[in-house]
Amino acid sequence: MASHTFIFACLLLLLPLILLHLQRRRQHRTKKPNLPPGPRGLPIIGNLHQLGPLPHCAFKTLSDVYGPLMHLHLGQLPTIIASTPDIARAILKTHDLKFCSLAPVVAQRRLSYGGLGLVFAPYNARWKEVRKLAMVEFFSATRTQYFKHVREQEVKVLMSAISRALEPGPVNLSDAFLCLLNNITCREVFGWRASVEGECARSGFHEMVTEGVALLGRFTAGDFFPALERPLNALTGAHARIERNHHDVDEFLESELDAHARNVGMEDDIPLTRDDMKALLLDLFFSGTYTASVSPVWAMTELIRCPRAMRRLQRELREGFGEGEEKPMVEESDLERFPYLKQVVKETWRMHPPGTLLIPRVCAEDCVIDGYDVPKGTRAIVNLWAVGRDPKTWDDPDEFRPERFENSDVDYKGQHFELLPFGAGRRICPAVTVAEVILKLVLANVVRCFDWELPEGMRMEDVDTGEAFGIVVRKKVPLLLVAKTPSY
Repeated sequence: MASHTFIFACLLLLLPLILLHLQRRRQHRTKKPNLPPGPRGLPIIGNLHQLGPLPHCAFKTLSDVYGPLMHLHLGQLPTIIASTPDIARAILKTHDLKFCSLAPVVAQRRLSYGGLGLVFAPYNARWKEVRKLAMVEFFSATRTQYFKHVREQEVKVLMSAISRALEPGPVNLSDAFLCLLNNITCREVFGWRASVEGECARSGFHEMVTEGVALLGRFTAGDFFPALERPLNALTGAHARIERNHHDVDEFLESELDAHARNVGMEDDIPLTRDDMKALLLDLFFSGTYTASVSPVWAMTELIRCPRAMRRLQRELREGFGEGEEKPMVEESDLERFPYLKQVVKETWRMHPPGTLLIPRVCAEDCVIDGYDVPKGTRAIVNLWAVGRDPKTWDDPDEFRPERFENSDVDYKGQHFELLPFGAGRRICPAVTVAEVILKLVLANVVRCFDWELPEGMRMEDVDTGEAFGIVVRKKVPLLLVAKTPSY
């Protein structure tokens, strides 16, 4: 009996060693995945300390060292970064179906009512139905044409506001363009303007939208450490900030839906819950409106820094109408006659895609990209900003040169992976056509009807091109320019 007890005690003592030996043998037999190269991370936080305030710039700097497909650990999350057209093609086309699922992000999940709507919803049958509905109700050619008069009227209001500001002082174009897009969206969706007629100033509504966009593009500490999400976000204040914006947005959307139900009634044949509708409206305001408002700012920033391009665009717009065709304002039906305008739009979106990083995806199953293993569950981020500035694709990628698109069929609608301002594949942004029309219409009229100068005492090299990171990357310092009566 004593011997049996002794043997049993020995086995208990040896058990941990046996288990460790078996685990090591199993690990030895299991082939270690051939992960993409990347910098060594620190314990616990991984590579988080290397991100900085502008992750897209940090990712590009690291990819210049470690290659176009890079592996990082962002907290607890294994992540790959794609920085060139070929790697972007592999994720968004070759393996598109494996990367259709979005990574869970706290702010995006909460503000989208638990992943409803279109932009932040999981890829499934319901998402496909919502996308079909959104394409018909918001983004179809018929619907885009239907609201043509709204866009043209609001641009006319903007032009009048700029005319009243001639000479006395600079115009805050950042606020003016955001005001314009909020007014267009509010009129199309709710039937009212977000600003008082004739004014282009920020309001409480604008601030609410701006805060929501900032939150949607910002990772919380809990995003990188999912097991500690609640305490970390409570400790950092992220939870309270997200809840406050969600409450403000929800209150606003509830009041608008109630007003719509009283005045028009709700259609019974639309298979959407109230939260579905609010999430879709949030997509329109937070993603659509803000996306469309930052692009004219970046275009005017680059044009004022490149007088040659500004003069060529003004000449095309001012000489583009034949004798007897002269109009006080460029209309949407006129836009296709201006090829250099389209080149300016392409170059703006190459250098300044509205969202510099695609919303992080999750790999649904093991796959191989560029000869490297990407295990299931890995996060994937496509750096659109780096793709547009890839020196192997673009000559002098940091130079604003619209002429590079002359005689080029490269477009921004998801078929050419060297230019991806709206992504590609199944989850490409559905508002590409609307965004294109708005940017062309705004630029055509603002550049044609006014000469633009820097504020007194400011030099060309003083124009700030710093960025404020978010789901949409805006110019950090508002763009202030002086509008003058055209010299022609």
